[in-house]
Amino acid sequence: MAISDELGLYAHARPAILSGSPRAVAEAVARLVDAESITEVVVGLPLTLAGRDSVQTRTARAFAAMLRERLSVPVAEWDERLSSVQAARGGAGAGRKRATGELDSAAAALVLQAVLDARRSGARR
Repeated sequence: MAISDELGLYAHARPAILSGSPRAVAEAVARLVDAESITEVVVGLPLTLAGRDSVQTRTARAFAAMLRERLSVPVAEWDERLSSVQAARGGAGAGRKRATGELDSAAAALVLQAVLDARRSGARR
């Protein structure tokens, strides 16, 4: 989980939502959207290295669809390939941090920062 500052310049990692079911995670996201006045949600797509969908990608797309039904704000999808690898190299580590969600939150911040940077430069993915 990550959130940007009010100007949309910088992404900041937030604690991961460690709920079990996709529906419970969607509800937690909805509460955060309401509490933080979030105007858009970005869901990372775990594409294969060849840029194709995998089982995980289809699961992420289904989750994004669930969020679109639940939320009143736009839900975008963004390529998240290798974000966990980058986060681990950037100091987030793996192992125990994967279990606590720290690695996933660091990866989410990298993905969100890529979205913010691309939008500022006029690029879309």
